[in-house]
Amino acid sequence: MKKEHLSHFDIAGFTYYDGVLAFKDLRIGTKLRLKIDKENKYDARAIAIYYEDYKLGFVPRSENRIFYKLFSVGLHKFVEARIQRISKDAHPENQISVVAHLVN
Repeated sequence: MKKEHLSHFDIAGFTYYDGVLAFKDLRIGTKLRLKIDKENKYDARAIAIYYEDYKLGFVPRSENRIFYKLFSVGLHKFVEARIQRISKDAHPENQISVVAHLVN
């Protein structure tokens, strides 16, 4: 499998969603699911981040443009997101870092 680095970022909004419920199960390398959040009234290009059924937050607005474009044209199956860093003592908005790759 070939992969190309797409982006890396901390999960935005981690404080406001299910992060605290899922935190104990999260590990470096854990695969995450990304999904367009069409109901988001604050950001028309919002990409939500999920671990199983837990909504962890969002791709930060500064990083979501490329994800939105890929998802909008049906290329989401080529985007892989995994936990890159866990910092349990950091501020909640900086506890989980994600790396995303374009894969084939």
